[in-house]
Amino acid sequence: MAMLFSCKDSYKRVGVEATKLVYPQGVANDLVFTYTETKDPVKNKEEVTSKVLAVLTAPVREDFNNLTFPKEVFPKGLQVEFFDDKNQKSIITADYGISYSSTKLISLRGNVVIHTHDGKQFKTPQLFYDQVNKWIFTQEKFEFINPEDESVMYGEGFDSDKDLKQVNAHKTTGLKTIKDEEI
Repeated sequence: MAMLFSCKDSYKRVGVEATKLVYPQGVANDLVFTYTETKDPVKNKEEVTSKVLAVLTAPVREDFNNLTFPKEVFPKGLQVEFFDDKNQKSIITADYGISYSSTKLISLRGNVVIHTHDGKQFKTPQLFYDQVNKWIFTQEKFEFINPEDESVMYGEGFDSDKDLKQVNAHKTTGLKTIKDEEI
């Protein structure tokens, strides 16, 4: 004699329980990625002349480019060294980052700091970078130190070109050194 039982799970899951787990299609550890550009077409490997645009380093990179809204996640932080036309290096660091492939938008969070080649320093808890327009922006509080004009600016809301030359700052206060010759 055999007995068969069947049960149907009619429990409706909500909240965290209902969240579908999503796993990356790939994980890279101790990543060093160099972005380069070659102006002339490559004819052979001996004649390749390329310019380094940026160097990205991160302890972990999770690849979610298989999703409907593809992205790359840097859950343990990242550092990017980027170079201008004169090969001058600026550095940006953050505790967490996401690069959205389809929108070309990068979101950085946690102790975001930019050090430019000319000594400027920018700090904020969150920063976005529009790769298409080469524009950075935040609605969070920030601190901007500019040694060129000996100023320190604090505010809430900021946008600028990636080199921090065209700056639009909101709700600002700050300090500026004024020399006797300027008065």
